[in-house]
Amino acid sequence: MRQHLIIDADDTLWENNIYFEAAFDEFVEFLAHSTLSPTQVRAVLDEIELGNTKVHGYGSLNYGRNLQQTYQRLAEREIRSADLETVKGFAMRILEQPVELIDGVAGTLEYLASRHDLTLFTKGHPEEQKLKLDRSGLGIWFGHTGIVKEKDVASYRSLIAERSLPPATTWMIGNSPKSDVNPALEAGINAIFVPHARTWVLERTELRPPGPGQLLIVEKFEDLKTLF
Repeated sequence: MRQHLIIDADDTLWENNIYFEAAFDEFVEFLAHSTLSPTQVRAVLDEIELGNTKVHGYGSLNYGRNLQQTYQRLAEREIRSADLETVKGFAMRILEQPVELIDGVAGTLEYLASRHDLTLFTKGHPEEQKLKLDRSGLGIWFGHTGIVKEKDVASYRSLIAERSLPPATTWMIGNSPKSDVNPALEAGINAIFVPHARTWVLERTELRPPGPGQLLIVEKFEDLKTLF
């Protein structure tokens, strides 16, 4: 039976968080705090990001803003405009990174697209996400693309209604329990969790018990071939 597969982008199809982690490492070195460990600095950044994403959303530009605010809170020296620009630059260089496809993604998408209806569903800055999709070369396999500010229950229900997707044959596939799996299950569709070792800490949470829909877990994206 033909299925409707909704697929996440960042850290499901291509590497993403590793570049944000690299920017954070540069930030910690530049901050050079005399007493705080990288883990403690990360906790402050997490707190700032948790608040700012609700207002500004995601993406490299917003990450740069978050790093600047973290620097302003923690810096042990005079805060100069040049230093704030340097901090912002750590985040903006993320845009220059290559789009590195996760192993098995290209061939698996080609296989799935020949048998099922594929929708790309991602959150973040629209232009930044479109740029990554274009550079990935994967856009040809998707019949529809949705880019939203937040992937929550409301956004899933809106997508389901917009696309007239039957819940029983609709699956959300992604690496984030918070944004991919749990809200999709709550919206009444099925979900497949594809773990990624470097998933952003703010996207990690316990998997929600399945409701009317099914919850499946695979080891890697390529395993979807055995399911569909």
